[in-house]
Amino acid sequence: MGKVTGFQEFNRELPEKVSPAERVKNYNEFVGLYSDEKLNQQSARCMNCGIPFCHSGCPLGNIIPEFNDAVYRKNWEEAYQILSSTNNFPEFTGRICPAPCESACVLGINKPAVAIEEIEKHIIEIAYANNLVKPTAPVIKTGKKVAVIGSGPAGLAAAAQLSKAGHSVTVYERDDKAGGLLRYGIPDFKLEKWIIDRRIQVMEEDGVEFKYNVEVGKDLSAEEVVRNHDAVVLSGGSTIPRNLPMPGRELKGIHFAMDFLKQQNKRVGDSKFDTEDIFATGKEVVVIGGGDTGSDCVGTSNRQGATSVKQFEVMFRPPEARTQHMPWPTYPMVLKVTSSHEEGADRYWGINTKEFLGDENGELRAIRVSDVSWEVDVLGRPVKFTEVEGSEREIPCQRVFLAMGFLHPQHEGLLKKLGVELDVRKNVNANDVTYRTNVSKVFSAGDMRRGQSLVVWAISEGRECARKVDEFLMGHSTLESKDAVNQFEQVF
Repeated sequence: MGKVTGFQEFNRELPEKVSPAERVKNYNEFVGLYSDEKLNQQSARCMNCGIPFCHSGCPLGNIIPEFNDAVYRKNWEEAYQILSSTNNFPEFTGRICPAPCESACVLGINKPAVAIEEIEKHIIEIAYANNLVKPTAPVIKTGKKVAVIGSGPAGLAAAAQLSKAGHSVTVYERDDKAGGLLRYGIPDFKLEKWIIDRRIQVMEEDGVEFKYNVEVGKDLSAEEVVRNHDAVVLSGGSTIPRNLPMPGRELKGIHFAMDFLKQQNKRVGDSKFDTEDIFATGKEVVVIGGGDTGSDCVGTSNRQGATSVKQFEVMFRPPEARTQHMPWPTYPMVLKVTSSHEEGADRYWGINTKEFLGDENGELRAIRVSDVSWEVDVLGRPVKFTEVEGSEREIPCQRVFLAMGFLHPQHEGLLKKLGVELDVRKNVNANDVTYRTNVSKVFSAGDMRRGQSLVVWAISEGRECARKVDEFLMGHSTLESKDAVNQFEQVF
């Protein structure tokens, strides 16, 4: 424990951010770093609880009190070793994770939680600055070859772990660069892409081979990939977006959120794309969907110069603090105000879109909506909604971005050609324990297997899948287990 009285002496503070008026002028990250003194104070707030619920709050099982203590003592190598023993990519999670660990922080019972996510980001950035991030693959290889299909966070985590185990790993990516959703879903103002490139370089130094612009099942035979490798990991993500089929859906100006975000990310990164330009410039924008992807559309629309931005959510407005139905240390479904909301957006709750309205040229001009009232159960969970009588109206807009989540992975091509079984949600049916599919030598991890989820879950899935692949290939595995206590003992 860094300082016994630290949680009493210091309040939670976050690094300063560039003002909204300035940061919307570019796509750069705008969150600063702590001073040495502030970082020391924030790490001192960790109480080193007898039962650290933050461990279970984190899907990776990060060993948080121990790395906070190392940060307080300014032992950066120890802090990095502890953090990297459970998390392959703290530079990603330290920027874009919703931090369920902080929701489970014991200090959060009656005070603001420890700033775990920010401390995590500082550890990895200090580690890079001090040349502590180095290749970890052994010199002597196992002779086994593994193909990882998809280079999102799950695929990258699986590849990194399998390389660490001594296997020869090839990652196949259908886009022109690695990262998946990290690169082409998360805007640069939240995660600049040099951060991904920096990590890919380390992985390449570790011996991981990346093959880009290769869609397995289309450009390269799926059967050939399976035949030429001792194991295959499917980690292509959940990529089929949820649609909003209703009158007027065919009008020009209605786009899926990911088409909009991916194109802008490619534009910022000077990557080529062959789709028609999607711009919010000078338009009245409506974003349908209240999650993080919708928030990213808000931030991108503001940077493109939209005249106004509205964000719709059919659900009722969440409470601003925990209720009796969401007790600590569960993850609370409370109102979230993102940095994009700070930059400007009108948020609508309990609103249902009924029709898209167009002009004589087939261009979107407005949407017809109505307010809804929700019926909830005894736990405060939504059951069904009814339309509020007399609330129907038109809202002018020339751009709509659909950000209502994803249904399942793409079935055409790879999955169908391999004959992989699907579960009831149409995700890849891979065992929760072994991560194996019905096809020999083929495993699956991440959103492709569990459905749309958080980046921290994707990394966790990739790590666990890699361990099972290693056991399959070698009969045992030296890779770290998910049990945080065991991992800590293995490292120290």
